[in-house]
Amino acid sequence: MNYRTKRRLQVLKNYIIGWAIAFVFLSIVRGEGTIEMGSVQFDVLRSILVSLVFGPLFGIISGIGQIYSEERVYKRMSIWRMVLIRKFLAFAFLASLICFAYFMVTTFFDVKVGFLEFVFEPGSFAIYLYILSVELFMLLLSQVKLMFGPGIMWKIITGQFYYPKEEDRIFMFLDLRGSTSIAEKLGHIRYSRLIQDCFNDLGVVENFRAGIYQYVGDEVILTWNLEHGIQKQNCIQAFFQYRKTLRSRSGYYEDNYGLQPEFKAGLHGGRVTVSEVGKYKREIAYHGDPINTAARIQGKCNEFGKDFLISSDVMDKMDLEGYFQERIGSLELRGKESRVEVYSVSQDPEAG
Repeated sequence: MNYRTKRRLQVLKNYIIGWAIAFVFLSIVRGEGTIEMGSVQFDVLRSILVSLVFGPLFGIISGIGQIYSEERVYKRMSIWRMVLIRKFLAFAFLASLICFAYFMVTTFFDVKVGFLEFVFEPGSFAIYLYILSVELFMLLLSQVKLMFGPGIMWKIITGQFYYPKEEDRIFMFLDLRGSTSIAEKLGHIRYSRLIQDCFNDLGVVENFRAGIYQYVGDEVILTWNLEHGIQKQNCIQAFFQYRKTLRSRSGYYEDNYGLQPEFKAGLHGGRVTVSEVGKYKREIAYHGDPINTAARIQGKCNEFGKDFLISSDVMDKMDLEGYFQERIGSLELRGKESRVEVYSVSQDPEAG
C-alpha cells in the first residue's frame, strides 16, 4: 500500500470516528431528559444505534471532501479561502444530510411527516448549526494536524514529552543542490514556489516510516525511530525514492522552473533527548550530538562530489543489499572531537 493510499485511509478513519462520536453525542444530549418540540422524539438507545450506522457514512462523505481539499485545493490557495469553499461544500453536505435524516426518521422512527415540514420543524436549525460546527471543527483539526505532522499533535496533547527523555533515532539532513544560484536565477517568489513543490513531493518518505522533523529554508530534517529506520533499509530507501519522485516529475519542473531539482543528504544516528518545548508555539524538539553530526556529514557532500553520505554508526546496523557503498574515510567534522567514519551510498543500476 503506497503513501497516498495510507494517508487517504487515515483521513477517512478520522472522519468516520469523529462523525460517529458527534452523532452519538447529539443523540444523548437530545434524547436524555428532554422533550422535543417537533414530531421527532429522540429515543436514546435507538438514536445511538442509528448514529453508529449513519455516522460513519457521513464521515466518509466529509472525509472525501477533506482528501480532495488536501490533494487538489490546499496547494493552490490560502487556508481561509479553503475554509470558505469547505463551508460551501458543508451546506451541500447538510442538504444531503437532511435528506438522509428524513429517510431515517420516517423509516426507523416511524414518523409520518412531510419533507418541508420536517426541514423547518422547531429545533431543526439548532441541529443544522451543530452539524456545520462539527464540520468546521473537523476541518480545522485536520489543518492543525497537517501543521504539526503525523502523530505529533496527539503526543503533545497527551504530554508524552512534557519531561525530557532519551530515544535512539536516525536523522537525515536533505539540502537542495545549488540553492544559491537557483535562487538568483528564479528570484525569491519563484524560488519559494519551487521549494513548496519539492517539499510537497517529499510526502513520499512517509512510505518508509520517516517523520518530517523540521523545514529550515531549503533544507529539511527527517527522522526515524532507530528500529524503524534500519528496518528494510527505510532510511536509505526514503532518499532514493524521493529522488526518483522528483525525476519522475522532471517535465513539470522543467516547464515551470527550467531546471531539475536535486538534493544531497547526510545521515547519522544515535541517542538524543526529546522534549516538548515552547509556551505559545509548542513542538517536539530533539537535542543531541547525532543531529549536529548528521548536518556536518551532509555538509561534506559537495567536497567529495557525492549525493548521499552516511556514518558508519548507521551503516554497520544494516545490510545494504542492492546499493553500492564507498568508504570516504575517517573525517574530522567541525564541532566534533573524535573523527567520524563516513561512507557514500548509491543505487546499484542492476537493482533499479
